[in-house]
Amino acid sequence: HETADGKRLLVIHGDQFDTVVHNQRWLAYLGDHAYDAAMIVNRVVTRLRQLLGLPYWSFSSWAKVKVKKAVNFIGSFQTVLTEEARRSHVDGVICGHIHHAAIENFDDVRYINTGDWVESCTAVVEHFDGRMEILTWAQVLPEAFDEPFIPMLIDDRVGQAA
Repeated sequence: HETADGKRLLVIHGDQFDTVVHNQRWLAYLGDHAYDAAMIVNRVVTRLRQLLGLPYWSFSSWAKVKVKKAVNFIGSFQTVLTEEARRSHVDGVICGHIHHAAIENFDDVRYINTGDWVESCTAVVEHFDGRMEILTWAQVLPEAFDEPFIPMLIDDRVGQAA
């Protein structure tokens, strides 16, 4: 991807750089079960916070960052991805996979992780001047948790010839 200010970014999921997924399958399966349990706890915490009128907060994101191994994994993941960007002769990398939203500079390489839209409700946007920014759902639509989502047609001519 080339940004509006001319920076070239490698856009990649990142799972091919996850040594746990590729080399220690049993640990990946254990992690999947821990993730599922964290998502259940996350739903309970979210509902309680809604009932108390508190803003959204992700238990599972918090737990991942607080676990030392996860923090070490994130650091090594960032290092591997920035090295791949250097090998690809680009200015930076946009990835996902570990669901930990971040925009950081590692010397001459910009590391951007989109996070995820399911758990931490984050996304990355590019501004018209080429700046990249992490958005959270709460920033985009603060009243989203108080309003029901109602799909609707914007134009009643959808599907008809103009």
